[in-house]
Order: sequence, then C-alpha cells, then structure tokens
Amino acid sequence: MRGFLASSVGVACIAALIFPLSLLSGAATAPPQVPALPGSTQSLPLAPIGEGASDRSRGPATEQGVTEHDVRPFSLVGVVWDDVNAELHGTVQVRTRAVGSGEWSGWQDVETHNQEHGADPDSAERESGKVRGSTAPLWVGESDGVEVRVRSEAAGTVPLPDGLRLELVDPGEGPASGEPASEEPASGEPAPGEPASEEPASGEPAPEEPASEEPAPAGADRATEPALAPPDGNVLPELSRAETEAEVDPAVAGATPYIGPRPRIITRQGWGADESLREKAFVYTTSVKAAFVHHSATGNNYTCAQAPSVLRSIYRYHVVSSGWRDFGYNFAVDKCGNIYEGRAGGVAKPVLGAHTLGFNTDSVGIAVLGTYSLSTPPAAAVTAVARLTAWKLGLYGRDPRGKVVLTSGGSGKYAEGVRVNFNVISGHRDGFFTECPGALLYSRLGRARSAAATYQGRA
Repeated sequence: MRGFLASSVGVACIAALIFPLSLLSGAATAPPQVPALPGSTQSLPLAPIGEGASDRSRGPATEQGVTEHDVRPFSLVGVVWDDVNAELHGTVQVRTRAVGSGEWSGWQDVETHNQEHGADPDSAERESGKVRGSTAPLWVGESDGVEVRVRSEAAGTVPLPDGLRLELVDPGEGPASGEPASEEPASGEPAPGEPASEEPASGEPAPEEPASEEPAPAGADRATEPALAPPDGNVLPELSRAETEAEVDPAVAGATPYIGPRPRIITRQGWGADESLREKAFVYTTSVKAAFVHHSATGNNYTCAQAPSVLRSIYRYHVVSSGWRDFGYNFAVDKCGNIYEGRAGGVAKPVLGAHTLGFNTDSVGIAVLGTYSLSTPPAAAVTAVARLTAWKLGLYGRDPRGKVVLTSGGSGKYAEGVRVNFNVISGHRDGFFTECPGALLYSRLGRARSAAATYQGRA
C-alpha cells in the first residue's frame, strides 16, 4: 500500500432526502443505549535494538523494537508514530505468543504504507491535531506475549519516524445478546452477466466544482439522524426490491429507480461498537457517486464468528491509536459475506468516511476483511459487495456499470483539482498508488459491477 500524501478537499453537509422511512422513524430520539463494552489498548514505546543500539555516535537508530515482552491479552497489533505526514520507509515485523498454548508465532509482516487510508488532508478530521501516522493493523488472535522489530530501508539512510509505539488492542467481549454474524455464506449468488472492463481510472474534465466542508449544524447530529439501530438493535433485516423501492424518494433515486434490495446489515450495536470512543457529531457529503472497495490488510486468520471482534479492534485502532474521529470505512464485509455498518451516521446517508485519500468526498468505502494480494477472496464476500453496492448506489441513482467523475483533493496519483473518470465501483488503487484492495480482489470487481447492476434490475 505504498502511497504519497497530498492535500485534499473534504465536504460535509446535511444529508440528502432519500432515506427509508423505516430508518427515519424515531429520528429525534437518542439511539438505543448499550452497556459500556470492555476493550483496551496497550501502547509500548519502541527503543533502539540490534547492533549498535546503545552507540549514540552512530546517529539515529535504524532499528527499533520491543524484545519478547509479557503483556495483557490482546488480539490486534499495529505501530503508530507522532507525525501523520511522515512515512515509515522500512519494514515492520511482529511475532506473538498465543494465549493457552504459549506457542510463539513466526515473524509476520505488518503493512507499513497505510497513509492512503485516512481523512483528506484539508478536512477537519485530518487537521484536528490528534491524527498520527500508522501502519495497517494486523489481527493475530488472542495473545499475551509480543516482540516487534522495525527496520529502516536503504541500509539505514532513511531515518525512522519519531515517536514509534507498538499498539496492542484487546477488542473485549461482544454484545451479550448473541453473535449476529453467520459462518454460513450470505444468501444470494452473484447475478449473471459478464464482468465489466477493469480499465484504470483516467483524468477527465468535468463541469462540477468540489463542495466545501463545514461541520454539521449544532444539534443536527441527532435531530436529523435516523435511528442508529432498528428496534432489535443488532441487525437491519434484508428487504425485497419492492419494499426497498417503496421507501425511497424517486426525486433523488430517479423517476424509475433502479435500486437493489437492501441486504441484511449488522449494525454497530450488533458488532459491539463502543460509541463513547468516537466523536459525537456526524459529517456528511452531498451524495454517493462512487464506491471504493478495499481490503483491510489485517490478514485472513480469522473466523466469521470472530469478525465482530476484528471490527471492534480496527475501530479502537482507528480512533484511540491513530486519532481518527471514528471507524474509517463506511461498511465492512467478512469472508462469509456478512455486511457490517461502519462509520456512524446512518447506513442510507452519504456519511463522509476516511478510506480513500483524496476521494472521500461523495464516495462510500467498503472494506473486505482480510488481505487479498495473494489470497483469492471468497465468492460470498464478492457477492456481498455486489449486493451492498446495488442498494447503496441505487439510492443515489448510480449505475454500478457506469462511470463517474470525481475531483481529486490530492492523492499522490492525481494532483489536487484534477477531475478523474472512475468506474462507479472502483478499487482503492484506481485513486492512489497502492496495492489495495489486493490484486485478486481487484480482479473480481468487474464481476461485482455486473452482479450489482442485475440486482438493481438493469437490463
């Protein structure tokens, strides 16, 4: 996920008027109260290690780490540093000791180039003074021992960032009401149709101007927000296409709406998000014009029953360790095809996320949990992406097989102000120099576009 930082333009505004009535009921009331959920973060400073670690005459240390260390139980690791604009030019490797067996793992690589997943540089979130540089998080399972080593590249000619710290995240226990995730593949196979072309994005002029950013009006975060969870709290049930179309505003979705049936969505309450961690206000963009598909790069060593724990860990890493205002992605999908609500603000609304640097405005970010550079994504996960985008993009009148022009806020790949022609369903690499969403998941996006269009009822 090697990337380059640049400035970006974000937006925030009051939401579009297209949300299902079932989500709007009780909008002025507070969301259901859930007991405070456990979970914790241990933060360990890195120190010079290796040859010459104590010799200050050699200049800044080119290798830092934590030697074998007993710690409280944790399940996810990452490394953070002080300056969000500094890159870690080097490698990060970690080994952990499993709870119970006491066995140490081999060395595992942690993805170091993660800055392209985040808020746009000129946004209030990015400029809050709280955001830190960070690696991608890595799910390691329940562990109580750790060792980490960070090495600079180019024979130590590039210094490591200041303030390196090892973050160890314990997700805590999930909601007592039961596990909403399923180990069975989600219902619905990809719709028939030939994969759409995998053309890369290209620069192209467009008449529109980027929207400006402003915070949501005081008090509007709750008064205009649909209930954050349905009456049962944990799951938004699947709807038929007729039920879905009956609840939207055709003035926005289109006089003849093409909207896929709303899929089953596990809410933040369902996966156990601790709402006290995030900022309380919500920030919205004007519309949803495109979907960017990501992989979380957290590894594939999880079961679908563990997916809520993975999400709680990523959420805590994004907010507590990295300084973000909330979970970065708008939605997540696990390997069994379960769909999860991500950043708070309403699943039907155009919530401003922190997922695709330079192109968070007017887009939705979907993370498939896992790493798909060399591993084939499960068919159930690709199907879930198709079903989710058929619904979400359909609410805003978007054809999943179509093209759309977005204005870059500065992504490294496209300079600030450049208008770029994207597939409506794109991979993160289309907007940034990055491996994300992994070569094998990226190769499945044509199939997802065709399937999503069929779910919408398009010929």
